[in-house]
Amino acid sequence: MDVVWHLYYKILSFIHNPQFLQSFFDNRFYLILLVVILMRFKYTTYRSMWLSALVNIPGTFLHELMHFLVGALFNAKPCNFTLFPKRNENGDYVMGSVGFRNITYYNAVPAALAPFLLLPIGFYINRHILPFMQPTFTNYVLYVLLQTIIVENAIPSSVDFKVAGMFFRGVVMYAAIAFLFLLYI
Repeated sequence: MDVVWHLYYKILSFIHNPQFLQSFFDNRFYLILLVVILMRFKYTTYRSMWLSALVNIPGTFLHELMHFLVGALFNAKPCNFTLFPKRNENGDYVMGSVGFRNITYYNAVPAALAPFLLLPIGFYINRHILPFMQPTFTNYVLYVLLQTIIVENAIPSSVDFKVAGMFFRGVVMYAAIAFLFLLYI
């Protein structure tokens, strides 16, 4: 048993070595490797609906919360908020959803594409919180996990894009607003 503890402490001292930490933080290969490992772990949970739901709940919560908040702000009148998986008419599982009672031309695009707002949040965490974190291996892994959850769930689903495109007038209106915004910045 002493050999196991000795090996454990040896690995722990290696991981907390300042030179290792600096090389780990500075090397993007390790970042990509860690993200791929996290994604592989996530995909292995898809064999079980409930394990998959458990792993996906933090990201699903953020994704659906963005729909809910922006829908409420734009008067889409959110009427339900679910985080747990349901089987849809195609037999696929839907991880979460937000229902609306008042989808119109002026609120379909913002309510449906609201998860994109997670990207500036992830950018803010990267720019303004990461520099103040203690440079430890654990903090780095937690940071990569949080950012992976945020970025992955910032992408609207295919259903979200269908809802955003429901009203041609709304799509044209928001495209014009985006064009004018880009023209004047």
